[in-house]
Amino acid sequence: MSWQAYVDTNLVGSGKLSRAAILGLGGGIWATSPGYTLSNEEQKAILASYKDLTHTQANGLRLAGEKFFTLRADNRSIYLKKGGDGAVLVKTSKAILIAEYTAPIQAAEATQVVESLADYLISVKY
Repeated sequence: MSWQAYVDTNLVGSGKLSRAAILGLGGGIWATSPGYTLSNEEQKAILASYKDLTHTQANGLRLAGEKFFTLRADNRSIYLKKGGDGAVLVKTSKAILIAEYTAPIQAAEATQVVESLADYLISVKY
């Protein structure tokens, strides 16, 4: 399956996520939903966020120009919130899954989709 298919089918195609991207740990977007653009600065900040979780907790992240506040951050997952909407970032061994959801979707519904795909990718060494 192509990286784009993971975004289109597994993430956005779940109906629980509004837009998503896959960012390689070495940098660069592997796949993204249409119109979802993460700037180079945002990509660098996402990669750096896992190296300094305290900073991430205190300052949140920007995704596609929108500021999100951090609800939770650990070595695997970062959960973000902006009003009634949110985002889930999950790190695998080679990439970071980035997915946003919008109300009325609840955080638990969106998180389950992203975490499950991450579990699968980790199981196949990605």
